[in-house]
Amino acid sequence: MTKPVAAAKNAGAKNWVEEPRPRIVVGLSGGVDSSTAAALLCEQGYDVVGLTLWLMKGKGQCCSEGMVDAARICEQLGIPHEVIDSRDTFAAHIVNYLVTGYQDGITPLPCSRCNRSVKFGPMVTLARERFGIDTIATGHYARLTLNPDTGRTELRRAHDRQKDQSYFLYEVSQEELAHCRFPLGELTKAETRDIAARLGLATADKPESQDLCLIEAHGSMRDFLDRYIAQHRGKFVDTQGRVLGEHDGCHHFTIGQRKGLGIAAPQPLYVVAIHPGKNEVVVGERHEALQSECTVAEVNWVAIAPTLTPFRAEVQVRYRAEPAAAEIIPTSATTARIGFDEPQFAIAPGQAAVWYDGDRVLGGGILQKLEEAPCTI
Repeated sequence: MTKPVAAAKNAGAKNWVEEPRPRIVVGLSGGVDSSTAAALLCEQGYDVVGLTLWLMKGKGQCCSEGMVDAARICEQLGIPHEVIDSRDTFAAHIVNYLVTGYQDGITPLPCSRCNRSVKFGPMVTLARERFGIDTIATGHYARLTLNPDTGRTELRRAHDRQKDQSYFLYEVSQEELAHCRFPLGELTKAETRDIAARLGLATADKPESQDLCLIEAHGSMRDFLDRYIAQHRGKFVDTQGRVLGEHDGCHHFTIGQRKGLGIAAPQPLYVVAIHPGKNEVVVGERHEALQSECTVAEVNWVAIAPTLTPFRAEVQVRYRAEPAAAEIIPTSATTARIGFDEPQFAIAPGQAAVWYDGDRVLGGGILQKLEEAPCTI
């Protein structure tokens, strides 16, 4: 809807110059969150273009089912809809990344890498080159603010801490964040559902999707990995090297895992290390999976510029982990060492350590494999 120029309207003129509506490209997965984000922007007077990335074949929010639902929403809102074939990009940056990581005994974080390499950067470029639009929006639960003193776009936690996705967004660059909008950042999930119902969106009652589209497409991460990595019988050993049983492939396990080990023991056992070269999975008691220090690489600086000065922050080492007080000691512009005030459980190489100041994301990096056995207490 266009708005009249205020002066002309106040003068009671019959003819006035129409203000151009701000234009924005909205990434649509076919779920209720991105649908509501698009609808809210339409309601706010934006000229919206829907954009769906075709990432892989099969069922799931970002695949065939999602594309159909995204098209329905665009038709319902009366906005154009573009589908971009991003399958090759997704295969190169996410599928290969996952397979290689699990083969090397780490647990990659595909959602974070997908946001960086497949979604935000390419979407900003597509918006400019294909549509001549400078701003994109998604249905992520996070907030953005501009710091007038530093000029940096600051990524912040969402109002709904249970749905907050800032952990997965820490890899998005400053240049890309400056062109992003997150319309759901101040909403709870329940409020999003209520808005979708009020607007009569076709996706209002759509069930929640999996956190990882590969699980929806293949049934489980195990099934996905078994398509690409051959199973090889190996040994479970304890931290003293004693054989406790056999497994069918190191790629089925991650640091901190307790379920699915199939080992009879008088106390709960957890995966504390993975040695793919020897096809060994090391298990131990919970205290043996604690670490006081870790290192990260591929650091992306968000609210603050790169620094070599140590600083204090709260560090989150898994999506659902509570942030823990720590000292960040940068060792280069892209690497750092982290020392925790209290030992942390299940620090898994390949996942991200994201550091926060309150709700501000300061930066983060990819957890690296230990050079030696885990520190135990």
